[in-house]
Amino acid sequence: MIYLELFTGFLIVGLLSFGGAYGAIPLIRDVVLSYGWLDEDTLTDMIAISESTPGPIMVNLATYVGSSQAGIPGAVLSTFIVVLPAFLIIILIRAVLNKLWENKYVQAVIRGLKPCIIGIILETGCIMIIKNGIIPVFQDGKDILPLFFTVILMAVYFVPRRLIKKKMSPIMLIVFSAVLGIAVYGLKISGVKHF
Repeated sequence: MIYLELFTGFLIVGLLSFGGAYGAIPLIRDVVLSYGWLDEDTLTDMIAISESTPGPIMVNLATYVGSSQAGIPGAVLSTFIVVLPAFLIIILIRAVLNKLWENKYVQAVIRGLKPCIIGIILETGCIMIIKNGIIPVFQDGKDILPLFFTVILMAVYFVPRRLIKKKMSPIMLIVFSAVLGIAVYGLKISGVKHF
């Protein structure tokens, strides 16, 4: 039964994801939570880990969920099924629809989809910030550090763009996040007072 659920769930993700991994996160979230494979906190942690490890987020998440639910066969099945639709679509586009891709109407549709994908990614980020940063702080009195990290990372990303007109490399942002997290949470776990 679990193999059928993994097949169905990740086939839906693979078929309906458009706009890359960040655009797929809301769909992955809905599928994973609806099947009860992960809770909200674990999913958020896995998104962060999947982002900072090599490979696409969607593939990393599918592999982890499949492994946690059905071991190595589940990981293989989930990974294969989540990439299969994109693989077949790319082959189809390359073999049959290459000329159609250059059509001005098709390009207009693609340009129209870009703002939608940006909105989906922004919505995902806002949900993660609110559910894991703002709401727990004010409702449960939880640690304010995730909210603090969000503000710092936004400043580190956007301030150089304004001041020196250079973008920060995503890799450098991930490294900075990792160092900041290790420094603060490492000190917290080891019992050293901070802030």
